[in-house]
Amino acid sequence: MVQNNINEIMLFLAVAKERSFTRAAAKLGMSQSALSRAVSTLEARMGVRLLARTTRSVSPTAAGQQLMDSVAPHFDEIESQIAAASELGEKPVGTIRITAIDHVIDNVLWPRLSKVLPDNPGVRVEINSDYRLVDIAAEQYDIGVRYGDQVEQDMIAVRLTPDMRLMIVAAPSYFLHHPIPQTPQDLLKHNCITLRLSSNGGIYAWELRDGEREIQARVDGQVICTGAYQMLNAALSGAGLAFLTADLAENPVWDGRLVSVMEDWCPSFPGLHAYYSSRRHSTRAFQLVIDAIRYVE
Repeated sequence: MVQNNINEIMLFLAVAKERSFTRAAAKLGMSQSALSRAVSTLEARMGVRLLARTTRSVSPTAAGQQLMDSVAPHFDEIESQIAAASELGEKPVGTIRITAIDHVIDNVLWPRLSKVLPDNPGVRVEINSDYRLVDIAAEQYDIGVRYGDQVEQDMIAVRLTPDMRLMIVAAPSYFLHHPIPQTPQDLLKHNCITLRLSSNGGIYAWELRDGEREIQARVDGQVICTGAYQMLNAALSGAGLAFLTADLAENPVWDGRLVSVMEDWCPSFPGLHAYYSSRRHSTRAFQLVIDAIRYVE
């Protein structure tokens, strides 16, 4: 009976944290129907509704929130103690969850992680591609990766890259029919490839700077993307001007597939940083990952 309660409470916590049976079931590797039955069994045994279910969302009831607040810290402590015990082994062991944007995963994280993972089979990395500014504590990530000016002050930050600059680029074919822009005002006459922000659904305003002058250019165009690779591909095909980080745009500029314009208006900004909570238990697996991805001059 005690074992059943523990298993069902752990399943309830997974659903309550994810606010979704579908996401929790996928993370747990079980069917949604089996997960729903387990939570319903726990509710029946306790005689109280723990989750408020609608067709669109799942959220803890007052009783469910009280159960979460009282038992979740104990389960977290158990996980920490298990992780600490695993540190007594010869090799690092554990799963490290990371959130970053797509081209950062491909161009920064994976090339560095791929060098250490083969020699550390007990370490697993789960990497999620997401353009939102994720609350890593609330969503149970170990590490977030974002540009330096996006890292919250209460986080520990480790630099992954030097400072980066932005570039305004377009394919040579685009300029066969459009003049080369010289000023931010000129951009309003161009077909610009824009980025829709997943955090609030708005369109990102290009942040331009010429010396002390800073301008947020609210550009427009036929193509709206949700990721940097999409913008790069659209620019390469001649769809318009794109505002991209140099790590994506430099090589196509060097080989002539893209043309860089308005360079005096393109600012540099703080490079990529890995960030994590100061309260996080630092296991050997965690430290292995941090050491592998950190920037070395």
